[in-house]
Amino acid sequence: MSGFDDREKTFESKWAHDEELRFRVYARRNKLLGLWAAELMGLGGTDADAYAKEVISADFQEAGDEDVFRKVKGDLDAKSVEVTEHHVRKRMQDLLEDAHSQVVLEKK
Repeated sequence: MSGFDDREKTFESKWAHDEELRFRVYARRNKLLGLWAAELMGLGGTDADAYAKEVISADFQEAGDEDVFRKVKGDLDAKSVEVTEHHVRKRMQDLLEDAHSQVVLEKK
């Protein structure tokens, strides 16, 4: 029975590690997305950092990426920044890959 218990603990530990990594990657992606959008809106310095934090917080509204997408696209539209829905979604995907690389490198 202890072999089964050991495997179960190992599985739970791996799952917890993977979930923590996933959380950190998405939080980093959202920060990078917020900084990108802030630049497009003409924000800099502490204003850009504050906006990036708003984007990170937007991700806690619902599961998935739609809450973050709506926040960024809505804010860009409100500031009359012409950017397509496709471009924002593509940027989100590209930044997810960048964020994953950054977080993995930090763990080494």
